[in-house]
Amino acid sequence: MSYITTRDAAAEYTQLFRDRKAAMAIFCTASHWNTEAILLAGQRFAEAHHLAEVPLAIAMTGTYPHMPQMKRVTYSGDPRVGFLSMMTHLRLLTEGDDAPYRNVVVLPHLDHHDPKRDHWALTQGVDHVATVMFDAQKYPLEENTAMTRDYVQTYGKRVLVEGIIEELSVAGQHGAVQKDDYIDKATAYMKETGVDFIVADLGTEQQSDHVGGVTYLKQRAVDLTRSLGGDARLVLHGTSSLSPEQMQNLADDGVVRVNMWTRIVREAGQVAAQRLFERRDAIARGDFEASESRQYLTDSLETAADIMVDVMDLLGYGRLGL
Repeated sequence: MSYITTRDAAAEYTQLFRDRKAAMAIFCTASHWNTEAILLAGQRFAEAHHLAEVPLAIAMTGTYPHMPQMKRVTYSGDPRVGFLSMMTHLRLLTEGDDAPYRNVVVLPHLDHHDPKRDHWALTQGVDHVATVMFDAQKYPLEENTAMTRDYVQTYGKRVLVEGIIEELSVAGQHGAVQKDDYIDKATAYMKETGVDFIVADLGTEQQSDHVGGVTYLKQRAVDLTRSLGGDARLVLHGTSSLSPEQMQNLADDGVVRVNMWTRIVREAGQVAAQRLFERRDAIARGDFEASESRQYLTDSLETAADIMVDVMDLLGYGRLGL
């Protein structure tokens, strides 16, 4: 089973990461090349570490104002078409004996889905995914809690659900508010809503344009995990803002899912652009292979895969085979 769309299977893989003291990578995508880069990274990691399978969450935002990934998939900008084309693409690449990435277990994820803007994906789109981030962070906490609780009651038997209580820091937008009562509020929220995970404010910055420079709130993660009973149930966003040293051993703090996109795509694009510049003379001569967009995308894909392999290593994927 390479393409997971049931709660029970998603829960089993999540528990595997808890048992191995590792964190599952949630790699986001907004393009078909980006999706295949994720699968290539998983395959390379499996081969290098002699693993029969490697579980990865592949995520997409819907109409999230800061980065509407489903709208970016096709030139049309239609989020529904972008989502469905990506899910079909994923199945073709992972399901069946002849699939090129059949040893990568994909757990599709709806990331940052607003209960009103993204109603279609949160309802009809659920058949295509294993996990959902029900994102009511912009609503007052009481309304957020009620909407999240209702969603869990309706769809929680089909998918694992992430919740969130407050807006996270986004580069160039605002800073996260570090409140003294955060742990009490987060604990109460999880109990009242019944969500499986919480997207925790741990001091990171989403869509960051630099690596490092933020303070990862390790003690907050440890204290929140303890308050939740000790099971790893935290989801980390804004991972692009962390240094490799900060990313090591996140699972020890109770982080079981790690979301990442910005740094991967930015750095892959930088490498691809440099190689494009190096082909400028061949392009000027009209050389087809040098000029065709496929080469730029291939350079991006391979670089992104290399970065994700390194990230998987930092998250403890090597321990999955123990």
